Amino acid sequence: MSLGRAARLLLLLLLLLAGSGLEPCAADRCSWKGSGLSWEPRSRTVEQVHLRCTEGSLEWLYPARALRVVLEPNLSSTRHTTVCIKPASDFQGASIYVERAGQLHLVVSEAEEAQLRHVSCFSAHTPQRVALFLQASPQRDISRRMASFQYELLSNQSAAGPDFQKMALVEAMCRPCDNMELLMAICSSDFVVRGSIQNVSHDPENHVSQVEVSVQKVYRQKNRIFRQDEATGEWRGPIKTLLQCKVKKGAGDFLFTGNEHFGEAWLGCAPRFKDFSSIYQTARDRGTNPCEFQFS
Repeated sequence: MSLGRAARLLLLLLLLLAGSGLEPCAADRCSWKGSGLSWEPRSRTVEQVHLRCTEGSLEWLYPARALRVVLEPNLSSTRHTTVCIKPASDFQGASIYVERAGQLHLVVSEAEEAQLRHVSCFSAHTPQRVALFLQASPQRDISRRMASFQYELLSNQSAAGPDFQKMALVEAMCRPCDNMELLMAICSSDFVVRGSIQNVSHDPENHVSQVEVSVQKVYRQKNRIFRQDEATGEWRGPIKTLLQCKVKKGAGDFLFTGNEHFGEAWLGCAPRFKDFSSIYQTARDRGTNPCEFQFS
């Protein structure tokens, strides 16, 4: 049986199981946690979850039968056109499909271990509503399993292809930012920190480099990626970028900016701090700075 035919049959089976309709599960607006053990053993209803944010997570403990996850972000525009899913390192017990035009297309397979270590991205044909199906894998015992993943909805302005490393990480620019890009970066980035490069490590397999930053000042951060070491009192944090950018350890202070994806900081503009200071002061004197930046 071909994969396409199997997916169509699975969708038909799920809809037949739904009977008179899908039964909604309680969920907050961004994330959901639940267990297959809480469902009625003889129920023929496909459980449904609605998530209404552009990013969040799902944890399905003891997967049983099927779960339909509908992503319905409360957006006034349709600019979010790409969905990315990052399975947890211990993802088990289910496979993930995306529903398109009445057919199911496999996104994450429990059987492919290599696939579970990577982010999977796909285009959303209807940005306001994306439906995922989680199909529980057959199992004879009741051992602890959890199908867990994080999701993000990305704008097509961030997309440069189906590869997450090309799409979500376009902020990791290998070329230097021009003055306007830099001024906008301090206004809109998820994190803005001043610091120095302590170490750079490379991961050729995943085409990623990681920059270890010793932080002097945290101006802004979305989450607690940059933290204070209790033993030394020093602030540190990792920033990732593309391997092709060929980042090397350099002396001096930098202003690191960028965005977060799946709880990780990804590098955007990173000028030397003295160069940023000069650019910002010139823009402020001319009244062309798009936002205020507090140096102290």
